[in-house]
Amino acid sequence: MSYYFSTNLEKDFDAVIDEVISELGKEGFGVLTEIDVQATMKKKLGKDMPKYRILGACNPPFAYKAFSAEDKIGTMLPCNVIVRETENGKVEVAAVDPVSSMQAVQNRELEPIAGEVREKLKNVVAAL
Repeated sequence: MSYYFSTNLEKDFDAVIDEVISELGKEGFGVLTEIDVQATMKKKLGKDMPKYRILGACNPPFAYKAFSAEDKIGTMLPCNVIVRETENGKVEVAAVDPVSSMQAVQNRELEPIAGEVREKLKNVVAAL
């Protein structure tokens, strides 16, 4: 089982970021964090790399259900979605598969929650 699902696009990087955020909103997610990995690696290490952003997406009703089922689930939240430039000039969008990641927790109450979030994130990736 893969720990993510993804798609590759031939679009402008910044336009893809905007589109991902919009599609996340349609599925009830907000973006709590946005990490510019490219800028961080340049600043901290002086290293150049392709554009790479990590969007920390949260769907509050599902997050609340997860917190209610497992008090330390915050160690695995929010759901990360990456947007990165690929070597072939495309832009890849990949989202974590919450079903895969939640298996490590071994709490059956999380299974249906993770399944619903998985479908929502798959909808986001498919809509791009």
